[in-house]
Amino acid sequence: MQINIDIVVAMRCSDLHINMQDAAGDRTLAGEMLRKDPTSWSQWGKGKEIHTLGVGDDGLPGWEELWDVHDQLGAARKKKKFPKTPKVKGAPDSCRIFGSLDGNKVQGDFHITARGHGYMEFGEHLDHSAFNFSHQITELSFGPYYPSLTNPLDNTITTTPSHFYKYQYYLSIVPTIYTDDASLLPLLESVNRDPTRHPAKSVFYSPHAIKTNQYAVTSQSHEIPENHVPGIFVKFDIEPIMLTVAEEWGGFFPLVIRLVNVISGVMVAGGWVWQMFDWGMEVWGKKGRSRGGSMGVLGSFGGKEKMSYD
Repeated sequence: MQINIDIVVAMRCSDLHINMQDAAGDRTLAGEMLRKDPTSWSQWGKGKEIHTLGVGDDGLPGWEELWDVHDQLGAARKKKKFPKTPKVKGAPDSCRIFGSLDGNKVQGDFHITARGHGYMEFGEHLDHSAFNFSHQITELSFGPYYPSLTNPLDNTITTTPSHFYKYQYYLSIVPTIYTDDASLLPLLESVNRDPTRHPAKSVFYSPHAIKTNQYAVTSQSHEIPENHVPGIFVKFDIEPIMLTVAEEWGGFFPLVIRLVNVISGVMVAGGWVWQMFDWGMEVWGKKGRSRGGSMGVLGSFGGKEKMSYD
């Protein structure tokens, strides 16, 4: 499974180690496969789309855009290259780590730690005052690189004044297929079972279908004591399900039938409301007539009593 990452960490590139290990025990020296460009932290975090995880730019809880299938397919057809690193202004104090790497399609752990302070890692000791794991994630996705598709961690930023701080992200990944042609579903399912050798494997690169991965994320970040390992840790797990999002048109006659059903329902409901209203008016009218009749009887008795007295 391909992993695409573009992250800026507020530490020098030479002071960072990037590694990945999966449940199968395979360890990947991601730092040798990803590109690391020196940069300045002050040049990042200024775009309108930059936000804190779970909070939108309006200060309210952020929700993913409700894109339809055409939006997803259109975004997937846009450019598929990582943007260039901005020219450094002043002395570089941060590191941009970006690129794609391949891993096993199993549970895994991607982490960024300080030089000499990682797990199973030996090397020159880095002074603790140099620790700063404030970071901005521009891209974190799984599968083919579609930079225009929105993911939960894209364009998020977080900062900390503490040197010993641990950021943890827990990702639950769901493989997803988007198509605007429902008739392709049997073929897409067949290709998905054998994605490397199926003769129609290119269908996922056509204008009518893409295969990608969605994920949900939760985070847990906190200050830690000096005998623990600070850093950025991304744990991901692949769910044993496949989600298919297909656009399907029902045709003109089914639409007419649904409209007739809706109109009929409104008419029936209106009839019930009218009957209840009519019944209520009838009951109210009977009560009014009853009160009027009683007053007339009392008046007649009063007249007779007066005549008898006279």
